[in-house]
Amino acid sequence: MSTESGPEPAAAGAKFEFRKAMIVRAAVPVLNRKGVRGMTFTEIAGDLGLVPTAVNYYFRRKEDLAAACFLQAIIFFNSLLDRSDLEPTPRQSLRRFLQDFAAHLAAVDAGTADPVAIFNDVRTIGNPAVDLAYTDMFRRVRRIFASIPLVEPARLGRNARTHLLVSQVLWAVLWLRQYEPEDYPRMVDRLFDVLVNGLAAPCSTWAPLDAAAPEETGGALRLSQEAFLRAATELINEHGYLGASVGRISARLNVSKGAFYHHNQAKNDLVEQCFDRTFKIMRASLAASEALTTSAGDALSTLVGSLTRRGLSGEAPLIRTSALSAAPEELQARLVLRFSRYSSRLAGLVSDGIADGSIRPVDANVAAQTLVCLINASAELQHWAPGIDASTALEAYARPLFTGILGPDDPTQAVSAKGPQA
Repeated sequence: MSTESGPEPAAAGAKFEFRKAMIVRAAVPVLNRKGVRGMTFTEIAGDLGLVPTAVNYYFRRKEDLAAACFLQAIIFFNSLLDRSDLEPTPRQSLRRFLQDFAAHLAAVDAGTADPVAIFNDVRTIGNPAVDLAYTDMFRRVRRIFASIPLVEPARLGRNARTHLLVSQVLWAVLWLRQYEPEDYPRMVDRLFDVLVNGLAAPCSTWAPLDAAAPEETGGALRLSQEAFLRAATELINEHGYLGASVGRISARLNVSKGAFYHHNQAKNDLVEQCFDRTFKIMRASLAASEALTTSAGDALSTLVGSLTRRGLSGEAPLIRTSALSAAPEELQARLVLRFSRYSSRLAGLVSDGIADGSIRPVDANVAAQTLVCLINASAELQHWAPGIDASTALEAYARPLFTGILGPDDPTQAVSAKGPQA
């Protein structure tokens, strides 16, 4: 073919795919930092030295670009699962998965690997291909739990544990960076220890009480700021920031948009207020749990049990941690700091539990991060474990963090659900 007739179709296709991949690579850090809402073609094009219309040529909407980022991340996680599937036991498979993920994060920080998208907004863009691919990835992670014995219904228990594990891995992206990259493998080994061997000391009692936060008890909810915050929290958890529109919030409360603006200046203001409400509930529940119990281990199990149960029942829904990307960028650092302070408070309680014998000797800081993650990831539990409710979540979702998500190697060392062993 002569040069006058244009480039070869194969060469043109390769060039198109190369430029498309280049845009996705530039978009991932922006998506992780700002979410779909905050990501703009202008910023991505600027990072590449292009004009925004050049990005728009490859991706019609930013949701399409986000979908490409998520699909690339799913391919990456599937590659980790390909390697972990080669291990002979569930414990070894899980350890390989965590270690390979930590190695990737260290390589990203060293500049020798590209970051992958974190799935904060994966359900909110409404892309069928992404939904299907992510669900398939979730099922692949679930294979780790395929052969373990469960007390609760098998499918429910495996779905709940899979959601817990996936959430812990994604949350680790945030807290691992408190350490040096060379320490990532060591910290992930400590995460593995908490997840597989559990927090509770052998023969401890699993008997969480219901520590109702004072501000969450009472009669019917009036049309108040609390009502708007609760509705906004639920909708952000279900549909993301973009899906939690003023119209949807108003419709959930059966009020007009005018009533919304009577109570709120703008929807953006609600995001920080929803987080404020979540922190208030978490702090009040922690205080109530400590007041009701005599050991730190009982206080922690009561805390996670109460917040999980009350969140699923609709009494005290908490905003999910993945909604951090929905917050304005200047607000995110303050919110991360508040989560860090809460996890430090829990770390102190874990240390108290190690001292009083109710908690195994574990890394208190890592254990605290797993507890914060469990509490907040419960906001999406019903989506990934259909059929779970406030009564079944304690056994299927909260208890495994205390007894080990793969179950004990030695059944005689299981944490008792009826009381301490004689």
